[in-house]
Amino acid sequence: MQGGEEVRKHAKMMQMAGVESLLSNGGKEVPLSSIEGKMTCLLFSAHWCRPCRNFTPKLVQIYTMLQNTGKNIEIIFISLDHDETSFLDHFKSMPWLALPFNTSLRRKLCNHFGVEHIPALIPLSETPSSGLEFDEDAVKLVEQYGADAYPFSAKRRGELEAMDDSRRQGGKLQELLGCKDRDYVISADSIKISIAELTGKTVGLYFGAHWCPPCHSFMKQLMEAYNELRILRPGSFEIIFISIDRSKEEFQASLSAMPWLAIPYSDTARQDLTRIFAIKGIPTLLILGLDGKVLKTDGRAAISTYGATAFPFTESRVSEVDEALRKEGDNLPRRVNDPRHRHELELDMAKAYVCDECQLKGRYWVFSCKQCNFDLHPSCVGESNADSI
Repeated sequence: MQGGEEVRKHAKMMQMAGVESLLSNGGKEVPLSSIEGKMTCLLFSAHWCRPCRNFTPKLVQIYTMLQNTGKNIEIIFISLDHDETSFLDHFKSMPWLALPFNTSLRRKLCNHFGVEHIPALIPLSETPSSGLEFDEDAVKLVEQYGADAYPFSAKRRGELEAMDDSRRQGGKLQELLGCKDRDYVISADSIKISIAELTGKTVGLYFGAHWCPPCHSFMKQLMEAYNELRILRPGSFEIIFISIDRSKEEFQASLSAMPWLAIPYSDTARQDLTRIFAIKGIPTLLILGLDGKVLKTDGRAAISTYGATAFPFTESRVSEVDEALRKEGDNLPRRVNDPRHRHELELDMAKAYVCDECQLKGRYWVFSCKQCNFDLHPSCVGESNADSI
């Protein structure tokens, strides 16, 4: 049995620390020997700890799933609660075993396993000498990978990270966006679109949420560029929404306002992609090139600054657009006096504005009044025969 010697060694240590028996969820005493032959973890947790209360339901789901698939796993809850009543209240939500409430014993065990924060999930098959750092215990591994993290070892972490790297670098859209049971993405009206149809397109992975105000602002810019490219370059660009919404209702509210496609809300691929690409904040737009690999370009910045003009959003194309705009600006005066406005107008750059002369939308270079909300297209200033400065 994997880690059997380690389990026996730690069980002996627990006996030496004074542990004589464990408690089942029903309150019955269970001999310590019952954990022998099982992949055993120690869960250090407390009812007063909000992260502990958030983590416990996830671990219950994973524990149940693993047991239902034949994994020989056991967990021992070690309470850091302030009193026995709180310990029992916390333990009643757990289907595994527990160390009887004893502040002296838990102190010895915390010291032995180097526990400095909770929740902490320590697999007995792994120790610091065999590679698992206690400040990176299995809690993070479980939160990132769920049941796939079993048996929660340093070796398994390495395997999972290697698989993530393969998916990130592989350029295979089905492996990246799909799963064994799903080879499609969905539209707002629930139509299934084969992932294979995305091959040969530039694809944007849009991480966002309905509850996020910056996402609403960015989505307007993204939608404008997307719709423009549908007309100018039909079939060349697609966006896949990866929801960070907190409920299916929020997800549906997000998707209903989008003209593009999405990963289904119930699919774990959403969490996988967030982990694989280390998404730290939203909105985020990653751009996949024609080879299916992520470009170095900051998709959000490219869309916000240049819109559809920067397509296909490669670094070289963004540099070309930036250089062209710089040259255009170099050929424009820094300030102008226009007879239609009493103040001097200064050359500026804006992501979007409306020209007060022709009433058409504009972006990039603009002549603006710093004192009033007055803007002119450079071409409209030229038509006015204004005096340049």
